[in-house]
Amino acid sequence: MTAPDAARDRPTAPEPSPEEGSRGLFERLRALFGIEPASVRDDIEDALEEAGTNADFTPQERAILKNVLALHEVRVADVMVPRADIVSVSVEATLGELLALFRTAGHSRLPVYGDTLDDPRGMVHIRDFMDFLASEPSFGLVGQPNAEAEAAPAERKAVAEFGMDTPLSAAHILRPVLFAPPSMPALDLLVKMQASHTHMALVIDEYGGTDGLVSIEDVVESIVGDIEDEHDEDDRPQIAAAGDGAFIVEARASLEDVSKALGIDLSALADAEDVDTIGGLLTATAGRVPIRGEIVAGPGDLEFEVLDADPRRVKRLRVQPRAAPRRRNAAARALAESNRPPESGAAPGDK
Repeated sequence: MTAPDAARDRPTAPEPSPEEGSRGLFERLRALFGIEPASVRDDIEDALEEAGTNADFTPQERAILKNVLALHEVRVADVMVPRADIVSVSVEATLGELLALFRTAGHSRLPVYGDTLDDPRGMVHIRDFMDFLASEPSFGLVGQPNAEAEAAPAERKAVAEFGMDTPLSAAHILRPVLFAPPSMPALDLLVKMQASHTHMALVIDEYGGTDGLVSIEDVVESIVGDIEDEHDEDDRPQIAAAGDGAFIVEARASLEDVSKALGIDLSALADAEDVDTIGGLLTATAGRVPIRGEIVAGPGDLEFEVLDADPRRVKRLRVQPRAAPRRRNAAARALAESNRPPESGAAPGDK
Protein backbone atom coordinates (compact mmCIF):
# COMPACT_ATOMS: atom_id res chain seq x y z
CA MET A 1 0.00 0.00 0.00
CA THR A 2 1.41 3.34 -0.97
CA ALA A 3 1.71 6.25 1.42
CA PRO A 4 -1.13 8.19 -0.22
CA ASP A 5 -3.39 5.12 0.07
CA ALA A 6 -2.52 4.70 3.79
CA ALA A 7 -3.25 8.33 4.45
CA ARG A 8 -6.55 8.00 2.62
CA ASP A 9 -7.57 4.88 4.60
CA ARG A 10 -6.63 6.35 8.01
CA PRO A 11 -9.79 7.33 10.02
CA THR A 12 -10.17 11.05 10.35
CA ALA A 13 -11.42 12.86 13.46
CA PRO A 14 -14.86 14.45 13.10
CA GLU A 15 -14.82 18.16 12.57
CA PRO A 16 -15.85 20.13 15.68
CA SER A 17 -19.30 21.61 15.62
CA PRO A 18 -19.66 25.41 15.70
CA GLU A 19 -20.71 25.26 19.37
CA GLU A 20 -17.66 23.17 20.31
CA GLY A 21 -15.43 25.48 18.31
CA SER A 22 -16.77 28.58 20.03
CA ARG A 23 -16.50 26.88 23.43
CA GLY A 24 -12.86 26.04 22.73
CA LEU A 25 -12.25 29.62 21.64
CA PHE A 26 -13.75 30.94 24.89
CA GLU A 27 -11.58 28.58 26.91
CA ARG A 28 -8.47 29.78 25.10
CA LEU A 29 -9.47 33.42 25.65
CA ARG A 30 -9.99 32.71 29.37
CA ALA A 31 -6.54 31.15 29.58
CA LEU A 32 -5.03 34.09 27.66
CA PHE A 33 -6.43 36.65 30.11
CA GLY A 34 -5.90 34.49 33.18
CA ILE A 35 -9.64 34.03 33.85
CA GLU A 36 -10.67 30.89 35.70
CA PRO A 37 -12.84 28.55 33.61
CA ALA A 38 -16.53 28.42 34.49
CA SER A 39 -17.41 25.56 36.84
CA VAL A 40 -19.98 22.90 36.07
CA ARG A 41 -21.91 24.10 39.13
CA ASP A 42 -22.14 27.62 37.67
CA ASP A 43 -23.22 26.22 34.31
CA ILE A 44 -26.01 24.20 35.95
CA GLU A 45 -27.17 27.20 37.99
CA ASP A 46 -27.24 29.35 34.84
CA ALA A 47 -29.19 26.62 33.02
CA LEU A 48 -31.72 26.49 35.86
CA GLU A 49 -32.19 30.26 35.68
CA GLU A 50 -32.79 30.02 31.94
CA ALA A 51 -35.15 27.08 32.46
CA GLY A 52 -37.52 29.38 34.31
CA THR A 53 -38.85 30.58 30.96
CA ASN A 54 -39.80 27.14 29.65
CA ALA A 55 -41.41 23.92 30.84
CA ASP A 56 -38.26 21.79 31.09
CA PHE A 57 -38.42 21.97 34.90
CA THR A 58 -41.30 22.63 37.23
CA PRO A 59 -40.82 25.35 39.88
CA GLN A 60 -40.54 22.63 42.54
CA GLU A 61 -37.83 20.81 40.59
CA ARG A 62 -35.87 24.02 40.08
CA ALA A 63 -36.10 24.86 43.80
CA ILE A 64 -34.87 21.40 44.85
CA LEU A 65 -32.02 21.41 42.33
CA LYS A 66 -30.92 24.87 43.50
CA ASN A 67 -30.97 23.68 47.11
CA VAL A 68 -28.89 20.63 46.19
CA LEU A 69 -26.32 22.85 44.47
CA ALA A 70 -26.20 25.16 47.48
CA LEU A 71 -25.91 22.32 49.98
CA HIS A 72 -22.11 22.40 49.86
CA GLU A 73 -22.27 25.82 51.53
CA VAL A 74 -24.67 24.74 54.30
CA ARG A 75 -23.05 24.02 57.65
CA VAL A 76 -24.40 22.09 60.62
CA ALA A 77 -24.87 25.38 62.48
CA ASP A 78 -27.28 26.51 59.74
CA VAL A 79 -29.73 23.62 60.24
CA MET A 80 -29.37 22.75 63.93
CA VAL A 81 -31.96 23.24 66.64
CA PRO A 82 -30.40 25.68 69.16
CA ARG A 83 -29.65 24.41 72.65
CA ALA A 84 -32.44 26.46 74.24
CA ASP A 85 -35.04 24.63 72.09
CA ILE A 86 -33.76 21.08 72.66
CA VAL A 87 -36.26 18.76 74.34
CA SER A 88 -34.22 16.28 76.38
CA VAL A 89 -34.59 13.91 79.32
CA SER A 90 -32.40 13.09 82.30
CA VAL A 91 -30.97 9.60 82.55
CA GLU A 92 -32.41 9.46 86.09
CA ALA A 93 -35.94 10.35 84.96
CA THR A 94 -38.57 7.70 85.64
CA LEU A 95 -40.29 5.78 82.87
CA GLY A 96 -43.51 7.59 83.75
CA GLU A 97 -41.81 10.96 83.25
CA LEU A 98 -40.36 9.74 79.97
CA LEU A 99 -43.77 8.62 78.76
CA ALA A 100 -45.27 12.02 79.64
CA LEU A 101 -42.42 13.81 77.84
CA PHE A 102 -42.89 11.73 74.70
CA ARG A 103 -46.58 12.67 74.74
CA THR A 104 -45.95 16.42 74.98
CA ALA A 105 -42.75 16.70 72.93
CA GLY A 106 -44.08 15.15 69.73
CA HIS A 107 -40.66 13.67 68.90
CA SER A 108 -39.76 10.04 68.31
CA ARG A 109 -36.21 10.49 69.63
CA LEU A 110 -35.03 12.35 72.72
CA PRO A 111 -31.42 13.06 73.78
CA VAL A 112 -30.54 11.77 77.24
CA TYR A 113 -28.16 13.63 79.55
CA GLY A 114 -26.49 13.07 82.91
CA ASP A 115 -26.03 16.13 85.12
CA THR A 116 -26.62 18.67 82.33
CA LEU A 117 -27.01 18.70 78.57
CA ASP A 118 -23.23 19.09 78.39
CA ASP A 119 -23.04 15.50 79.70
CA PRO A 120 -24.82 13.57 76.91
CA ARG A 121 -25.42 9.86 77.51
CA GLY A 122 -27.17 8.94 74.25
CA MET A 123 -30.73 9.00 73.01
CA VAL A 124 -33.93 7.07 73.58
CA HIS A 125 -36.23 6.07 70.72
CA ILE A 126 -39.94 5.78 71.37
CA ARG A 127 -40.00 2.42 69.57
CA ASP A 128 -37.37 0.97 71.93
CA PHE A 129 -39.33 2.39 74.85
CA MET A 130 -42.62 0.81 73.75
CA ASP A 131 -40.88 -2.50 72.99
CA PHE A 132 -39.47 -2.47 76.50
CA LEU A 133 -42.88 -1.83 78.05
CA ALA A 134 -44.50 -4.55 75.95
CA SER A 135 -41.79 -7.11 76.70
CA GLU A 136 -41.91 -6.69 80.49
CA PRO A 137 -44.68 -8.80 82.10
CA SER A 138 -44.69 -6.55 85.19
CA PHE A 139 -46.37 -3.80 83.17
CA GLY A 140 -49.26 -6.08 82.31
CA LEU A 141 -49.22 -5.15 78.63
CA VAL A 142 -48.78 -8.74 77.50
CA GLY A 143 -50.24 -11.98 78.79
CA GLN A 144 -47.12 -14.13 78.57
CA PRO A 145 -43.46 -13.10 78.41
CA ASN A 146 -42.08 -13.61 74.93
CA ALA A 147 -38.74 -15.06 73.92
CA GLU A 148 -37.05 -11.65 73.88
CA ALA A 149 -38.12 -11.00 77.45
CA GLU A 150 -36.78 -14.37 78.60
CA ALA A 151 -33.53 -13.72 76.76
CA ALA A 152 -33.14 -10.22 78.21
CA PRO A 153 -29.69 -9.12 79.39
CA ALA A 154 -28.68 -10.05 82.93
CA GLU A 155 -28.73 -6.44 84.08
CA ARG A 156 -32.41 -6.16 83.16
CA LYS A 157 -33.26 -9.44 84.87
CA ALA A 158 -31.53 -8.16 88.00
CA VAL A 159 -34.39 -5.73 88.53
CA ALA A 160 -37.01 -7.64 90.48
CA GLU A 161 -40.01 -5.76 89.15
CA PHE A 162 -40.28 -2.87 86.77
CA GLY A 163 -42.75 -0.07 87.29
CA MET A 164 -43.34 3.37 85.88
CA ASP A 165 -41.23 4.79 88.71
CA THR A 166 -38.21 2.82 87.44
CA PRO A 167 -35.38 5.14 86.34
CA LEU A 168 -34.53 5.26 82.66
CA SER A 169 -30.98 4.14 83.42
CA ALA A 170 -32.29 0.76 84.62
CA ALA A 171 -34.13 0.03 81.36
CA HIS A 172 -30.94 -0.09 79.25
CA ILE A 173 -32.62 1.14 76.09
CA LEU A 174 -30.28 4.01 75.25
CA ARG A 175 -28.72 4.29 71.82
CA PRO A 176 -25.57 6.23 70.87
CA VAL A 177 -25.72 9.61 69.15
CA LEU A 178 -23.33 11.24 66.73
CA PHE A 179 -21.31 14.35 67.57
CA ALA A 180 -20.56 17.09 65.06
CA PRO A 181 -18.92 20.53 65.20
CA PRO A 182 -20.98 23.54 64.05
CA SER A 183 -18.67 24.12 61.09
CA MET A 184 -19.10 20.61 59.65
CA PRO A 185 -20.74 20.57 56.19
CA ALA A 186 -24.33 19.40 56.49
CA LEU A 187 -23.83 17.07 53.53
CA ASP A 188 -20.96 15.30 55.30
CA LEU A 189 -23.13 14.81 58.38
CA LEU A 190 -25.93 13.40 56.20
CA VAL A 191 -23.53 10.84 54.72
CA LYS A 192 -22.29 9.95 58.22
CA MET A 193 -25.86 9.50 59.46
CA GLN A 194 -26.65 7.20 56.55
CA ALA A 195 -23.53 5.10 57.12
CA SER A 196 -24.05 4.74 60.88
CA HIS A 197 -27.87 4.34 60.74
CA THR A 198 -28.13 7.12 63.33
CA HIS A 199 -30.66 9.87 62.76
CA MET A 200 -29.61 12.26 65.53
CA ALA A 201 -26.43 14.24 66.18
CA LEU A 202 -25.50 16.64 68.96
CA VAL A 203 -23.60 19.76 67.92
CA ILE A 204 -20.58 20.21 70.17
CA ASP A 205 -18.74 23.52 70.48
CA GLU A 206 -14.99 23.99 70.79
CA TYR A 207 -15.14 23.56 74.56
CA GLY A 208 -17.03 20.28 74.43
CA GLY A 209 -20.39 21.78 75.42
CA THR A 210 -23.65 21.02 73.66
CA ASP A 211 -24.48 23.80 71.21
CA GLY A 212 -27.49 22.31 69.43
CA LEU A 213 -29.08 19.24 67.90
CA VAL A 214 -29.49 18.04 64.32
CA SER A 215 -31.74 15.28 63.03
CA ILE A 216 -31.60 13.75 59.57
CA GLU A 217 -34.92 15.45 58.91
CA ASP A 218 -33.33 18.86 59.51
CA VAL A 219 -30.72 18.21 56.81
CA VAL A 220 -33.23 16.81 54.32
CA GLU A 221 -35.54 19.79 54.89
CA SER A 222 -32.75 22.10 53.76
CA ILE A 223 -33.14 20.43 50.34
CA VAL A 224 -36.85 19.74 49.92
CA GLY A 225 -38.37 22.23 52.37
CA ASP A 226 -40.40 21.64 55.52
CA ILE A 227 -41.60 18.07 56.08
CA GLU A 228 -44.60 17.81 58.38
CA ASP A 229 -46.45 14.70 59.45
CA GLU A 230 -49.93 14.21 60.89
CA HIS A 231 -48.83 15.17 64.41
CA ASP A 232 -46.79 18.26 63.55
CA GLU A 233 -48.20 21.59 64.61
CA ASP A 234 -47.30 25.01 63.30
CA ASP A 235 -44.65 26.01 65.83
CA ARG A 236 -43.16 28.85 63.84
CA PRO A 237 -42.59 31.98 65.92
CA GLN A 238 -45.62 34.25 65.83
CA ILE A 239 -45.49 37.75 64.35
CA ALA A 240 -48.74 39.64 64.93
CA ALA A 241 -49.62 43.19 63.96
CA ALA A 242 -50.58 45.32 66.97
CA GLY A 243 -51.67 48.48 65.18
CA ASP A 244 -49.91 51.83 64.77
CA GLY A 245 -47.11 50.10 62.85
CA ALA A 246 -46.15 47.91 65.82
CA PHE A 247 -45.76 44.13 65.88
CA ILE A 248 -45.83 41.62 68.73
CA VAL A 249 -43.03 39.17 67.97
CA GLU A 250 -41.66 36.04 69.59
CA ALA A 251 -37.97 36.59 70.24
CA ARG A 252 -36.90 33.49 68.30
CA ALA A 253 -38.49 34.77 65.08
CA SER A 254 -35.91 35.08 62.32
CA LEU A 255 -34.70 38.45 61.13
CA GLU A 256 -35.87 37.52 57.65
CA ASP A 257 -39.48 36.98 58.74
CA VAL A 258 -39.54 40.12 60.90
CA SER A 259 -38.00 42.13 58.06
CA LYS A 260 -40.83 41.05 55.75
CA ALA A 261 -43.42 42.09 58.32
CA LEU A 262 -41.82 45.49 59.03
CA GLY A 263 -40.74 46.22 55.48
CA ILE A 264 -37.23 46.93 56.75
CA ASP A 265 -34.10 44.88 56.02
CA LEU A 266 -32.95 44.19 59.58
CA SER A 267 -30.10 41.94 58.42
CA ALA A 268 -28.35 44.98 56.94
CA LEU A 269 -28.02 46.64 60.35
CA ALA A 270 -24.63 46.65 62.05
CA ASP A 271 -25.85 44.84 65.17
CA ALA A 272 -27.37 42.04 63.04
CA GLU A 273 -24.05 40.80 61.70
CA ASP A 274 -23.72 37.79 64.02
CA VAL A 275 -27.35 37.10 64.98
CA ASP A 276 -30.24 35.30 63.30
CA THR A 277 -33.27 36.19 65.44
CA ILE A 278 -35.01 39.37 66.54
CA GLY A 279 -34.24 38.49 70.16
CA GLY A 280 -30.57 38.21 69.28
CA LEU A 281 -30.71 41.62 67.60
CA LEU A 282 -32.26 43.14 70.71
CA THR A 283 -29.62 41.59 72.98
CA ALA A 284 -26.80 42.72 70.66
CA THR A 285 -28.21 46.24 70.59
CA ALA A 286 -28.59 46.47 74.37
CA GLY A 287 -25.30 44.69 75.08
CA ARG A 288 -27.06 42.52 77.69
CA VAL A 289 -30.29 40.61 78.28
CA PRO A 290 -33.01 43.23 78.85
CA ILE A 291 -35.56 42.67 81.58
CA ARG A 292 -39.33 42.49 81.27
CA GLY A 293 -40.96 45.89 80.71
CA GLU A 294 -37.75 47.54 79.53
CA ILE A 295 -37.82 49.73 76.40
CA VAL A 296 -34.68 49.72 74.26
CA ALA A 297 -33.97 52.14 71.43
CA GLY A 298 -33.12 49.87 68.55
CA PRO A 299 -31.05 50.48 65.44
CA GLY A 300 -32.47 52.63 62.69
CA ASP A 301 -35.88 54.07 63.54
CA LEU A 302 -37.07 51.16 65.70
CA GLU A 303 -37.91 50.72 69.35
CA PHE A 304 -38.14 47.44 71.28
CA GLU A 305 -40.33 46.84 74.31
CA VAL A 306 -39.67 43.60 76.21
CA LEU A 307 -43.00 41.92 77.01
CA ASP A 308 -41.68 38.64 78.42
CA ALA A 309 -38.20 37.54 79.47
CA ASP A 310 -36.27 35.51 82.00
CA PRO A 311 -32.71 36.03 83.27
CA ARG A 312 -31.29 34.04 80.34
CA ARG A 313 -33.21 35.29 77.31
CA VAL A 314 -35.94 37.47 75.89
CA LYS A 315 -39.09 35.59 74.95
CA ARG A 316 -41.54 38.12 73.49
CA LEU A 317 -41.28 41.75 72.50
CA ARG A 318 -43.01 44.61 70.74
CA VAL A 319 -41.23 46.12 67.74
CA GLN A 320 -42.42 49.52 66.59
CA PRO A 321 -41.19 52.68 64.86
CA ARG A 322 -40.06 55.44 67.16
CA ALA A 323 -42.69 57.71 65.62
CA ALA A 324 -45.42 55.61 67.25
CA PRO A 325 -44.54 56.55 70.86
CA ARG A 326 -44.19 60.18 69.81
CA ARG A 327 -47.72 60.11 68.45
CA ARG A 328 -48.96 58.51 71.67
CA ASN A 329 -47.12 61.15 73.74
CA ALA A 330 -48.64 63.93 71.63
CA ALA A 331 -52.09 62.45 72.14
CA ALA A 332 -51.43 62.21 75.88
CA ARG A 333 -50.36 65.85 76.01
CA ALA A 334 -53.49 66.91 74.09
CA LEU A 335 -55.63 64.95 76.53
CA ALA A 336 -53.85 66.58 79.47
CA GLU A 337 -54.40 70.00 77.97
CA SER A 338 -58.12 69.34 77.58
CA ASN A 339 -58.39 68.23 81.22
CA ARG A 340 -56.33 71.13 82.63
CA PRO A 341 -58.30 73.23 85.14
CA PRO A 342 -59.10 76.78 83.99
CA GLU A 343 -56.88 79.74 84.86
CA SER A 344 -57.50 81.45 88.26
CA GLY A 345 -60.21 84.13 88.12
CA ALA A 346 -62.03 82.52 85.20
CA ALA A 347 -65.32 80.86 85.75
CA PRO A 348 -65.76 77.36 84.38
CA GLY A 349 -68.27 78.56 81.85
CA ASP A 350 -66.37 81.71 80.80
CA LYS A 351 -64.93 81.95 77.32
